[in-house]
This record gives sequence, C-alpha cells and structure tokens, in this order.
Amino acid sequence: MVVIPGRGADVPEAIDPERLWLPPDRPRLGRRPKYSRERITAAAVELADEEGLAAVTMRAVAARLGVAVMSLYSYVPDKDTLLELMVDTVSAGMEFAPPTDDWRADVRALAGAQRALMHRHPWLVAALPQRRTIGPGTLAALEHALAVLAPTGLTGGARTEVFALISGFVASHVGHELAQRRALETATPDFAAAQYRYLTTMAATGAYPHLAATLTEPPAPGDPDTTFTRLLDRILTGLTP
Repeated sequence: MVVIPGRGADVPEAIDPERLWLPPDRPRLGRRPKYSRERITAAAVELADEEGLAAVTMRAVAARLGVAVMSLYSYVPDKDTLLELMVDTVSAGMEFAPPTDDWRADVRALAGAQRALMHRHPWLVAALPQRRTIGPGTLAALEHALAVLAPTGLTGGARTEVFALISGFVASHVGHELAQRRALETATPDFAAAQYRYLTTMAATGAYPHLAATLTEPPAPGDPDTTFTRLLDRILTGLTP
C-alpha cells in the first residue's frame, strides 16, 4: 500500500527490487527448503502486531519460529529486507471494490481501506518511511488508485502523485489517532475540561484574537470516522481544477 518510494538513485543498492520481488529464472535445485520467506514474514508481522516494530529483530523472529537465527539468513538476508516483505504482505490484504462513476467516493473508500489496515497493523505508520521499494501487494493498491482516479483527467504521473499524497495523509492521520489514543489512556478524567479552560483563559488575554473567535464557533463533529472523512474531503476538493 501506500507511500511510493523514490526512483533510481534514491533507492539504496542494499535492496535489489528485481531479486526481491521477481521469481528466479530457474527453480531451486536440491532439498526442499525447510522454511520460506512467507513463513518468516508472517512470524515477523505477528511479532510487530503484538509488540511493535522495535521488537522485530532477526533473532526475535528466529526465536518465534524456534530456530537458530543464522538459519533465516538464506531466506531473508537482513532486517531491511524483512521490513519490505512485511509491509508488502499486509498491504496485499486490502480488498478494493471495482471503480464506480464517482471517483471521490472511490478515493474515500481506498483511503478508508488504508486507514483500517494501519489500525490493524499500527507498526505500519513507523515502517512506511523506512521502506525502499514497492512490491506486488503495494502495486495492486497503486493500480487501483490509478483506475479510480482516471475520471479526473489527470495524467498517470499526476495520479501517482495523488496516490502518494492521499497515502501520506492517511499514514500521518493514523499516527495522530494512535498517539491521541495513547495520550487519553494516561490522561486524567478532567484533562479535556482543563485544556479548554486553559485555551479560553489564553484567548481572553486578547493576544490570540483568531483563536478567541474560533472558540466561539460550534464544535465540528469529533468522532474519529467523521473527522477523518472531513479532512480527507478537504484534500479531495483541491485535487482538480
């Protein structure tokens, strides 16, 4: 899913997209492998889901599988490669409805699917800026985005940029949602009221006239889904002339 990495010289040599994502020209000879990239990646995803991205190390994944850490390196050479596999594996789990004649509704649905994916796998927010290439799971999301944005009349390159823009917004917003959730879990019961009293006191000093005017307005609906859609619509409004 999601944010598209740089091209050409921007991609470090340590990750070879062809070797990582394309099948080998010839099948592997000899004994059948005891493990697989898919099994190792699944173990890493489970670990990240339970304990966060920082808990994912080659040693920790090996321990989860009950094997020696060195036995993993012939399947996954390093943690950077494992991260690429993890992101693409979970991205492949998104399901997309066929494009309709309403591209804005289709983009909302795509963004909603991305948001739901990141809430299922909160470590994605931290993992996305670290990824270097784009695998088949993410390519499926890109292909869908190009299709639903076709009615806008934008070029393919511009539609790719829009996909990156929307994906970046979703990742940033979910990161904010997760941080707010953690903050509320530790906040005192009267935190919100104290915050409002503080702001109104500061606004009453006259030093913040725009804030004072804002505080007199009726509050916007504050439930998470409504807030997400409202902010996304602000972006969609400016996408086309």
